[in-house]
Amino acid sequence: MHDAYESVPILEKLPLQIDCLAAWEDWLLVGTKPGHLLLYRIKKDAGTNRFEVTLEKSNKNFSKKIQQLYVVSQYKILVSLLENNIHVHDLLTFQQITVVSKAKGATLFACDLQRTISGEERLRMCVAVKKKLQMYYWKDRDFHELQGDFGAPDIPKSMAWCENSICVGFKRDYYLIRMDGRGSIKELFPTGKQLEPLVAPLADGKVAGVCTQKCALNWTDIPIAMEHQPPYIIAVLPRYVEIRTFEPRLLVQSVELQRPRFITSAGQNIVYVASNHFVWRLVPVSIATQIRQLLEDKQFELALQLAMKDDSDGDKKQQIHHIQNLYAFNLFCQKRFDDSMQVFAKLGTDPTHVIGLYPDLLPSDYRKQLHYPNPLPTLSGAELEKAHLALIDYLTQKRSHLVKQLNDSDPSTTSPLMEGTPTIKSRKKLLQIIDTTLLKCYLMYKLYLRMTNIILFDLQPSCIL
Repeated sequence: MHDAYESVPILEKLPLQIDCLAAWEDWLLVGTKPGHLLLYRIKKDAGTNRFEVTLEKSNKNFSKKIQQLYVVSQYKILVSLLENNIHVHDLLTFQQITVVSKAKGATLFACDLQRTISGEERLRMCVAVKKKLQMYYWKDRDFHELQGDFGAPDIPKSMAWCENSICVGFKRDYYLIRMDGRGSIKELFPTGKQLEPLVAPLADGKVAGVCTQKCALNWTDIPIAMEHQPPYIIAVLPRYVEIRTFEPRLLVQSVELQRPRFITSAGQNIVYVASNHFVWRLVPVSIATQIRQLLEDKQFELALQLAMKDDSDGDKKQQIHHIQNLYAFNLFCQKRFDDSMQVFAKLGTDPTHVIGLYPDLLPSDYRKQLHYPNPLPTLSGAELEKAHLALIDYLTQKRSHLVKQLNDSDPSTTSPLMEGTPTIKSRKKLLQIIDTTLLKCYLMYKLYLRMTNIILFDLQPSCIL
């Protein structure tokens, strides 16, 4: 586990009970049980995790409990579920624009902003009215029917768009309903023992749910709400917030908060969590700090994901390459030799640095110049044979690649496993070292020599340097 987020109080001891949240840019909307809609401006102090919070507007005209909120900043509208109907208000003035009269009796809605082939953004909405799903699209400041109503097998409890389908959680099962005019339906899996099914949209067009079959995520308690902030998925549990990853499957962090219930985001790295009377902001720990923690814990896959999304590092490419080398080295130490060699091959790591992972294949004087992140594993018997066979495959591949480039005038462009370690620039010397190492491996296990035109070379330190 490592620290991915820090919780910072935004609102404390709010006198009105919070029933829903929505956010965009620097703005936070709080819907309350008495029907008051509160608009806050949240400004972050530069260089700190402190925020200036200003109540910009309080609207008491909703008069009834606000059940659900959805902000569409691109259209400057606020979609809400009030008195079991869909209302649309101007995002800046809170003036009502329209009410979807056909959606009377609604218990739930889900919106999706779809980018068309032409680059235009199209707002779609699915509304649950008893055992029916109604489909709408936004145009000319109003919602219009997209297609006919779809009869659902039960009353929907949760919904999320999944590209051109809707994932719906019912009391007992999850279904995937395709919005193609025919309404083809596919049963996914049972909901399990939780009180209410939960579906959350993911950034890649997929959905996350809670199911009884073997899943990618196993929470320590039943999630109340979820939000995806790649590479993390954040779940609100009854006593705390839990942060996990899909790939690799890790429990990253548990953040203790007082009875959290709601979660919303205003985009990447802006996440709010609320209880009945408190709101917190989850502030990401700097990527550099997270990567350091992950490398110490040898969680290289997650460190790579963070490095790839870090635009603040000027040496991003170099950092990614460094982490990949550490990952390949760690695979070797875990005795996953084939996987390790595959990563080294893709990276273009100097073959002599890879050969140096093995005992007695390089001259001791040259081997002493090579440096590795951690002590090398002690290999013997069947493990050593397995490691050598992986090395043979790797060196055979590198040899084939080098032979094709033998007549190129440019020097070899291999990279060191560890920064500052010397590399071999001459392709001919690399070939000589590879051929001699292959011969040693073949003779060691009395394998049939299938290589042609082998260059035998006496590996003396003076010849390598």
